Amino acid sequence: MTDMKRILDGKGYSFFFVPPEAKVIEAIRLMDQKKVGFLLVMDGERTEGVFSERDVVKLMGRTGPSVLDRPVSDVMVTEVYHVHLNTSVDECMGLMSERGIRHVPVMDGSMVVGIVSIRDIVREVVADREIVIKGLENYIESVEHRS
Repeated sequence: MTDMKRILDGKGYSFFFVPPEAKVIEAIRLMDQKKVGFLLVMDGERTEGVFSERDVVKLMGRTGPSVLDRPVSDVMVTEVYHVHLNTSVDECMGLMSERGIRHVPVMDGSMVVGIVSIRDIVREVVADREIVIKGLENYIESVEHRS
């Protein structure tokens, strides 16, 4: 079964973050520059929270553009769910579904080593299913040739 290590081995062990005092507009610019929809909010090596595109949309709907000048620490999500390198795709998918989240930090011990998104998980599930289907097709073909 595929785990987070395999996903990160394929996509890379990287993530982006902002310090808690960064302004919301700075976080938005970083997400745009890096073409990501999720940032960790970190104070040194310690994860303080997370900030996502979805958070931006909710904030703008509630408060308007004035939120752009506020520090990320005022608006970040502080309940951070995470997985480990050996967490299976199924376990991660379950967590994401249960908690209604689209991104999850991946930990190696107490250090964040990457981020997986729901897109990464779906891509891996589809790839696994394609391998199973191809194996079944090959098996069927070999059985038909024997008959």
